Amino acid sequence: QVQVVESGGGLVQPGGSLRLSCVTSSSTVRIYCMGWYRQPPGNERDFVAVLTASSSTNYADSVKGRFTLSRDSAGNTLYLQMNSLKPEDTATYYCFVNVNGHLYWGQGTQVTVSS
Repeated sequence: QVQVVESGGGLVQPGGSLRLSCVTSSSTVRIYCMGWYRQPPGNERDFVAVLTASSSTNYADSVKGRFTLSRDSAGNTLYLQMNSLKPEDTATYYCFVNVNGHLYWGQGTQVTVSS
């Protein structure tokens, strides 16, 4: 069973920054891609960003230029650097890992942007 654990959420003021982390227990050679979705209160889960095994990235239009994905040298920790945060970024952020075509999800980490 692949484990996915997120951390780094919290309360931040508008314009502030947070960095989310996602650690997976999967062997990196089996990872097709890793990324993030988010679910605002009362809304559906939406795509945020993805990093493929070939290191290409894709971002939702709403976060382009503000959020940046990166991965550690071992390849099993994914970071989401979030800058210039807005109240509409408030959501539970979920990390996912695609391992050989199977999706695994973390438990989510709450991000609240408020003054």
